[in-house]
Amino acid sequence: MTRFAFIIHPISARDVARKYPIAKIAPDKLIEFILPRMSPKIASFIDGIKALNGAETEGWFIGCPLTPHQMLTMPEPEVYEKIGQCCNIAAELGAKIIGLGAFTAVVGDGGLTIAKHSPIAVTTGNSYTVATSIQGVIKGCEMVGINLPEAKLAVVGATGSIGKTCAKMLAPQFGQTILIGRNLEKTQHVASEIEGAIASTDLDLLRDVDAIVTVTSSDSSVIQPNHLKPGAVVCDVARPRDVSKRVAKERQDVLVIEGGVVEVPGEPNFRFNFGFPPKMAYACMSETMMLALENRPENYTLGKDVTVKQVEEMIEMADRLGFKLSGFRSFEKAVSQEAIDRARRARQSLRPSPRTPVTQ
Repeated sequence: MTRFAFIIHPISARDVARKYPIAKIAPDKLIEFILPRMSPKIASFIDGIKALNGAETEGWFIGCPLTPHQMLTMPEPEVYEKIGQCCNIAAELGAKIIGLGAFTAVVGDGGLTIAKHSPIAVTTGNSYTVATSIQGVIKGCEMVGINLPEAKLAVVGATGSIGKTCAKMLAPQFGQTILIGRNLEKTQHVASEIEGAIASTDLDLLRDVDAIVTVTSSDSSVIQPNHLKPGAVVCDVARPRDVSKRVAKERQDVLVIEGGVVEVPGEPNFRFNFGFPPKMAYACMSETMMLALENRPENYTLGKDVTVKQVEEMIEMADRLGFKLSGFRSFEKAVSQEAIDRARRARQSLRPSPRTPVTQ
């Protein structure tokens, strides 16, 4: 049996209470002061994962005691040191491959430096994250009644590894594609590789967009209620979330879904509460599990590029092993049929209008 490990970390100071309940009564500033002074620890043991072909694996969540904000503001070598300690713990436990969860996959060069110094194989899990994001946004559009060839797509965070490949694979299916990034020059470079795509830094363009994939590396929400068109479908792949919680309260006429939520085969027991129902995991976690099940402890998805070939291989591997896109979730709750119907009605109430050109 090839075993795996996966690095998790708190999204905010409040998240620490998932593992240490006493943190519920501690001030955020105290928690943020203590975290960098802690060592990485084993968060839980995972078993019960069994593929359709009978292969089994087990592994561990390794907790890295840093928030996204801390990873962005601390000296990079210090962040690498913490992540490296997680890799060493995993190797000592007997894992042969480790997945970089959430911001540990974003910091620096997308895992290349970490893999260079790790005693075991490393993957960010971004290939399967792209695959499930594409599947999710297409399924969401289908449920709301969006006809892809007539619809506008926007990818927010289009210069990152996930956003770039999502855009390349989704654009041919949509009538128009807008790429949004913080750096216009870099975004234009990505747009030049996609026929008909337009680059911008203006989030206000989202008001006329039917389907959005958002996957920035921001440590705070990016998309607000005023940015969205009635009846729009938003697939939020980012961790922390790109879509503000205000959207759930103020815009019940749109469908927001979490990207990359997967049902794991067998009877997986994660022994850790990360906000999902039983058997559910993030796609990045699932990629790590699949490579272990396939007995492929190799560096897989690393750096700032995800290839179409890698995504297609992960889709095929998931089908063979029994991993599949789960029912949709939004803001840590299951998406109800009522929410889908509201977005569909909002879309139906829109008057048809000719496509308006987008200028840079």
